Amino acid sequence: MSPFIALVAWFICVSVLLFFDPAREPKTSPALWAPVVWIFILGSRLPSQWISGQMGQEAGSLEEGDPLNRAILFGLILLAIGVLIARSFRLGAFFTRNRALTVYLVFALASVLWSDFPFVALKRWFRDFGDFLMIFVILSDRRPLQAFRTVYRRLGYLLVPLSILLIKYYVQNGRHYNGWTGAVEYVGAATSKNTLGVLCLLCGLFFFWDILSRWPARRESRTMQIIIVDAAFMAMTVWLLHLSSSATSSACLALGCLVILAVHRKKMPRYARLLKTLIPATFVSYLILAFGLGMMGDFAKAMGRDPTLTDRTMIWSVVLSVKINPLIGTGYESFWLGSRLDQIWAQWPGINEAHNGYLAVYLNLGLIGLFLISAFLVASYGNIWKGLNRASSLSAFTLGVWTVSLFYNMTEAALGTGLLWLALLPGALAPTEPAEDEVQVSAPDEAAATPGVTVLPFEAPGWRE
Repeated sequence: MSPFIALVAWFICVSVLLFFDPAREPKTSPALWAPVVWIFILGSRLPSQWISGQMGQEAGSLEEGDPLNRAILFGLILLAIGVLIARSFRLGAFFTRNRALTVYLVFALASVLWSDFPFVALKRWFRDFGDFLMIFVILSDRRPLQAFRTVYRRLGYLLVPLSILLIKYYVQNGRHYNGWTGAVEYVGAATSKNTLGVLCLLCGLFFFWDILSRWPARRESRTMQIIIVDAAFMAMTVWLLHLSSSATSSACLALGCLVILAVHRKKMPRYARLLKTLIPATFVSYLILAFGLGMMGDFAKAMGRDPTLTDRTMIWSVVLSVKINPLIGTGYESFWLGSRLDQIWAQWPGINEAHNGYLAVYLNLGLIGLFLISAFLVASYGNIWKGLNRASSLSAFTLGVWTVSLFYNMTEAALGTGLLWLALLPGALAPTEPAEDEVQVSAPDEAAATPGVTVLPFEAPGWRE
C-alpha cells in the first residue's frame, strides 16, 4: 500500500470512528474539542514540529519558544476561558476546595521572582496553567464523567492509528535513530520512544478501565460494540508499546491495570483498607530498597534493563552537580536555561530533562516545591478514595494513574506537567458530590440497566471512613 493510500484510509477510519462511534454521546459539548486539541499537542508534537518535521529543540529555542506554538496554545487558553465564563465556573470555590494544589501553584508563580529568566518562567507558568483550564472545561460539563470519556476516547482514536500510520508508511516521521548507538527507535506521533511509551501507557489504561467499567452491561448491544472497539484499540496500544521498547511504561501499564482490576472486583470492599494502605506502602518500600539499600540496579536488571537505567543515574549525577538554592530552586521551569544548560551540555550534549519527576520539581522549585506537590499527591489520594464510594468509576481509573505516577516519575519527568499529570487531575480534583451522570443504584445487578456505568458494591461495613 502506498503512503498516500494509507493516509486516505487512516483519515476515513478516524472519521468513521469519530462520527459513528458506538460510545458517542448525542449531547456532547463542542467545547470538549479544546481539551482534545490541547492534549493532542501535549501527547504528540508541537505545531511547529509537525510543520518542520523536526522533533528536537535548539538551546536558543528552549528560551525563546516559537511564535506559532505560542499563538495556537494562547488561542486554546482564551477559548477555554471563554467557555468557563459562559458556564459561570466558580474558580475561587474550586481552589478553596483544593488548597494543597492552590498553595503549590501560588508558590510556583512566586518563583518567577527569583528566576534568572522571569519572563520565560512566567510564560511557562501561564502555559502550564492551561492544563488546568482544559481540565476545568471537562469538569464543568453538565456530564463530567461522559465528558472525560469523550476527550480521552477521541485522543486514542486520533493518536494510536496515527502512530501506526507514521511508523509503517511515513518512516521519516515515525522513526528516528539513536544519536549515540544508531539504533532505530519507533516514535510514532510522539517525539521519542519514551513519549510514545507514555502515550501508549495512558491509552492502555483508559481502554482497559473503560472495558471493565462497562463490562457489567455487556449484554446490551451498544455496550458490547463499545467493548469490542476498546479491545481493538487496547491491542493496537500494546503493540505500539512493544515497538517503543519503553520498559518503564510497559511495567507501569501492567501495574496500573492490576490496580484498576483490583478496584473492580466484587470482593473489593472487604479489602479496601488493605489496598488503600498497600499502594503507598509498596512505593515507600521501593524507595527504601532502591535508594536506601542501593538496589536500583538490581531492579533494572530484573526488568531486563541497563543497571544505570539507560544512563539515567549518570544524568542525575550531572544535574545534581549544578549549584542551585536547595530550598527554593531556580524558579519555575528555569533550570534548563542559560549557563546551567551550557554547563550540562558541556558534559552531556543535548540532554534537557532530568528523567525523574521528583528531581525535576526539586531543580525548579527546591525542597519547598517538592514538599508542596507531595502534599497535593497525598490530598488527591484521599479525594480519589472518597470518589470510590460513589457509582462513578472515574476514581478507579484515577487510582490506577495515581499509582502509576508514583513509580513512573522515578525514571521519567511527568510531575506537574505532561500526559499522566493531565490524566490524574480530573479524578483527583473532582468534587466529592455526585455529578449528574453518576447514576446511584442500590445493587450491582442494576448496573446492567445503565450502559457505561459500573456500580461497585462499596457500601460494605467498614468501607466509608
